Amino acid sequence: MPSLAFDHLVIGAATLEQGLDWAEEKLGVVLPPGGTHPRMGTHNRLTALGPASFLEIIAIDPDAASPARPRLFALDDPAVRARLRQRPGLIAWVAATGDIAASLARAREAGADLGRAVELTRSDLVWLLSIRDDGALPEDGTLPALIQWPEGPHPAGRLTDQGLRLESLELRHPEPARLDRVLGAIGGDHLVRTVRADRPALRAVLRAADGARLVLGDDES
Repeated sequence: MPSLAFDHLVIGAATLEQGLDWAEEKLGVVLPPGGTHPRMGTHNRLTALGPASFLEIIAIDPDAASPARPRLFALDDPAVRARLRQRPGLIAWVAATGDIAASLARAREAGADLGRAVELTRSDLVWLLSIRDDGALPEDGTLPALIQWPEGPHPAGRLTDQGLRLESLELRHPEPARLDRVLGAIGGDHLVRTVRADRPALRAVLRAADGARLVLGDDES
C-alpha cells in the first residue's frame, strides 16, 4: 500500500483580509495572491512549506455565488464561522495520494468517512479533493482530507517560498487509537503524532526562515 505524503495545512479565516493580517502578525510573512474555487465559493492565499507542501489560508469569497453544496473545510458550519470570526485558525490538514478512490475505500473499511473525491479548479489547476457531502471535517479536522494532483511537478513549486517549514503535526483526540487505526489503513500514520485530549484539535509547529518557532493550534504558545 503506497504511503500518503503530507500536502498542506489549512488556515480558515472569516475573511481573506483577516487571514492576511493574521499571517503577517503570526508568521511574519505576506502571502501573495492566490485564486478562487468557483465550485466552492471560496478563495485563498498560499505560501510554500517546501518543494511539495504549502500553507493555505482560505475564506468564503463574498463575490462568488453560493455553491449548490456545503463548502469545503466546514466553512458553512455556524460553530466554525463563529470561531473564525474571533481569529483565523488551523482547521484541517491535507495528505496527498496517488489513488484517491482506493485511499477513501480503505478509510471506509477502517470506519472513517472522509467523503468522496470532488473535482476542484483554481485558474489552470485541476485536482481531486475528498469532501464529505455534509461539508463536515472528519473527526473535527484531525483526520486528513485527501488530495490527488495530476501527474507532474507539485503545484507548490509555483509558490513563493518564504522559508517556512513544518516541523511537526500533532493530532489531539479523545480516542487517538481510532485515528491511528484509520491512518494506518491509508498509509498516513508516519506523518503525524496522535495524543489523547479532551476534544479534537490540531497543533502544528513551524520554523520561520530566521529560526523562530511558530506554534499553530488551540494553545498557540
